[in-house]
Amino acid sequence: MITLRKADQRGHANHGWLDSYHSFSFADYHDPQHMGFGPLRVINEDRITPGAGFGTHGHRDMEIISYVIEGELAHKDSMGTGSVIRPGDVQRMSAGSGVRHSEFNNSKEHGAHFLQIWIQPNVTGIAPSYEEKRFLPSEKEGRLLLVASSDGRDGSVTMHQDASLYAGLFDGTQAADLALAPGRLAYVHAVRGEVTVNGQLLGAGDAAKLSGEQAVRLSGAKGAEVLVFDLPQ
Repeated sequence: MITLRKADQRGHANHGWLDSYHSFSFADYHDPQHMGFGPLRVINEDRITPGAGFGTHGHRDMEIISYVIEGELAHKDSMGTGSVIRPGDVQRMSAGSGVRHSEFNNSKEHGAHFLQIWIQPNVTGIAPSYEEKRFLPSEKEGRLLLVASSDGRDGSVTMHQDASLYAGLFDGTQAADLALAPGRLAYVHAVRGEVTVNGQLLGAGDAAKLSGEQAVRLSGAKGAEVLVFDLPQ
């Protein structure tokens, strides 16, 4: 079964410095039909004005992944980590028993555009941790590249959940299949461009929820950047 989640159906909040679209219930946006999908709890598409950002705030027992689309995002946390991530970087922070951090647009001239992804962990109360890795566009061209997993295989960042996150760039005749084990869920988010997922066309910001499917099949793309989540129920 495939269910589409169109971009214009998402929750929306514009705070001036932050323009955010919520694929699932978040903050003041509450939709009982979209509370999450498996352990995937949040996908926020955020745009931050130059020099602005999220002041220091706390999290616990959540796997938080940041995926930059455009611009630069500066991160600082109570673990002593400080970094600037850019397009191609995947950042994972395990909040565990508790962590405080801030995120700011590192540019005073250009906006920052990124996805904030929250995945519920399969273990709680662990020591917080941080990891980031860079993945080149050439590694994602015409294929699904593993960028986050439960065991850090193939150079991916490690998250505390039996889930895998793939990223790919597709155009024209480029296509890819991702086999799904029985009982697994898949969530496909179109970051930009257009792509056909198991016969359903997605545009930028659209998503597809897959359950009971044997594979995710991507084709018919036009300048597409895609994220694919392989998830437990």
